[in-house]
Order: sequence, then structure tokens, then C-alpha cells
Amino acid sequence: MATQPEPAADPDAGWSLPAWIYHDAEWAQAEAARLFRPSWQIVCHLNDIPNTGDWQSLDYLGESIIVVRGEDGAPRAFTNVCRHRGSRLLDGTHGCARKLVCPYHAWVYELDGQLSGVPLKSTYPAFDLAGHGLAPVDLEVWRGFIFVRLAPGLPSVAEMMAPWDDQVALYRFEDMQPLAPPRTRPRAVNWKNLTDNYSDNLHILPSHPGLKRMFGPNYVTLAGPWSDWLGGPLCDLARTGSWSERLYARLLPRVAHLPDDRQLYWWYIKLWPNIAFDIYADQIDFMQFLPTGPTTTALREISYALPDDRREMRAARYLSGRINREVNAEDTTLVSRVQAGMASSSFTVGPLSQTEVCLRSFAARVRSLIPEARLHHPPAPGWSRKYTHPSHPDGRA
Repeated sequence: MATQPEPAADPDAGWSLPAWIYHDAEWAQAEAARLFRPSWQIVCHLNDIPNTGDWQSLDYLGESIIVVRGEDGAPRAFTNVCRHRGSRLLDGTHGCARKLVCPYHAWVYELDGQLSGVPLKSTYPAFDLAGHGLAPVDLEVWRGFIFVRLAPGLPSVAEMMAPWDDQVALYRFEDMQPLAPPRTRPRAVNWKNLTDNYSDNLHILPSHPGLKRMFGPNYVTLAGPWSDWLGGPLCDLARTGSWSERLYARLLPRVAHLPDDRQLYWWYIKLWPNIAFDIYADQIDFMQFLPTGPTTTALREISYALPDDRREMRAARYLSGRINREVNAEDTTLVSRVQAGMASSSFTVGPLSQTEVCLRSFAARVRSLIPEARLHHPPAPGWSRKYTHPSHPDGRA
């Protein structure tokens, strides 16, 4: 009986992605089409838009997306564009409106996106209001968080997060409230350097003395098909920690709905391709790395927590924020050094340790979506057209 041949080993499996894709303009266009348009992006949490007419927006890839709470209580997502002349409807990041009224010509849309009012309607022959509602955008709610995507192609968020969902359920994400409005900071690095750094397990010991004290040998990384798991239990900080780490461990009150082994436990989820959750007993921090150019990124972040007015909890949240600000400052320096080094013609790819499972998994998926990622140097100009122009004979966008 004939047997199926074993699949050939990927010759690039042990290597990083090539440096040129971290600063190349054509690559940025290709990955916008192949990686980002089908990817799920968080706009907000249901508790960010609790009332009818509440809305929040997200701008990325040249699009502005609004999520609004309808009269029926359901959230819906639309492009933030009037169907008359293309004017932007809403300005800013959040607000509340009974109706969505275009500031240019006063076309009126209901909260479900339907066009309900057009000044001088009789001057538009055979005009069909029903055919000119706001353009809808795919939306999914996972554990209270509202995700949108610009194009189909990926599994649902629930499927992508399934490997860790039982653990997430312990933390009652659905009940969490924002601790502050979202903050967006510009970073002068390619977004992949930020996500690579987030998933990088080998830099914890030499580059983050605080995390080295806090985790010791307990830091673990696991690569799933679409999302990664990182982190572990914290060490005995009363003996080894800095003053803020010792105080955090001492003041953090018991969280009744979490088991004992999750009280002093920091872990993280990285969702393909650019979303990260930091998950603690006291709160969760969400981060989103949105490309704004080949070497620039908008880092969007916000913290959520369950309502808890205990003084000790407020102190613990302050201290975890203080600890993480130190880590973020260290990472800012590290990632800037990598971005600068990748501009050198002497660097193409680097070897990946067998323990760098998350980086290996991420690189493999990028190569599967854009095979030019296997090249150590950029191909001839114009190569990206097959991804960015669907009418091209080789179009796959």
C-alpha cells in the first residue's frame, strides 16, 4: 500500500522575517491588503457604549470605522462616510447621537445605518433611500469586546481565541469597565517590531530586570494557530522585588472570582496579527499596534477592570501601572535599536531559537500569506500589484 510522502520541512522555519519588510513601502501596501484588511481589530468594549446612540471610532488603513449602539441595543459598525459626497460624518473618537447627520449637506441616518432624510429629495429623480444607507462593516463581539474587519478571510475571533477561552472566562471580561479613555501614541518603528518584541521570550532575562525578578523561571510562551499565550505565576516578590513590586504583592487584595493560583499571576495573549491583552487579577491592559507607514506605528492602549472601590485595589492598579511603565520604557529603547539596525545592508535574516515558538509561528503565517517574505532582499519594483490590485492576473487580495 502506497504511503503519503512526508511534507517537506520549511527551509525558513528557523529564521526570522527579512529586515527589508520592516521598512519597505511596497511591502507595507501588500501587508495592508493581505494581513490587515481581513484581520479583526478592536474598536471598544460594549461598556464603552452603554447607551443608545453612544459611538466610538477607529481609524486605520485609511478608513474610519464607527461602532454605534442602536435603538434595539445592538452594536453596529459602519464606515464613517456619507453616501452622498463622501464626507466624514462624525469627528473625534467617541460621542453620542440620536441620529447621524452629515455636516456637509445634512443627510440623516438612523442608528441602524438606514438613510432617513435627504434635503430636497424631490430633486433626485428615482432616488431610493433604502439603497443608500451607511456602508456596513463586519462586526463580532467577543467577551464584551467589539471587533471589526474590512474584508472576510479569517476565522471568527471566538475561534482564534478558543485555545485560551476557558482561562479568559475566569476574569469576567464582559463585566469590565474602562479605567480611562483610549490613548494613542506614535512610535517611529514598524508595527512588526513591536509585536515581535511582545512575543519575544528571550529578551526578558537580559533586558527587563523587573520582569526577571517577578517571573524568575516561570515565564512560558505557547504558540496557538491564531493567538499566543505568554506569562506565568509571579515569584515571592516580598523577598526579591523592588519596592513597587513588593508593595504590589502585599496590597493586591484577593479577587474572589479567581482561583488561588491566579491571584499573583500575570499572563498575556497576542492575537493575530497586532492585538495584545495583558491580563492580571487587578485589571487587563489592551494594546493595538496599527501601522501608519513603513516605519511608523500608532500604539493604541486602554485599561479595563471590574468595579472595585477598595483602597488596596486602587493602590495595586497604580503599582502595576508603574511597573509596566518601566517595562515599556525599556522596550521603547530596545525596539528603536532593532529598527535602526534593520536599515543596515549587512543584516538580512537572523536565526530563531527553538524556544522562540511565537516568533516562528508569526513568521510562518506571514510567509504563507505573502511568499515574498522568504526573500532576503526586496524583489523588483511593482511586485506588490498582485496583492493590491485584485484585477491583476495573479491577484489574491
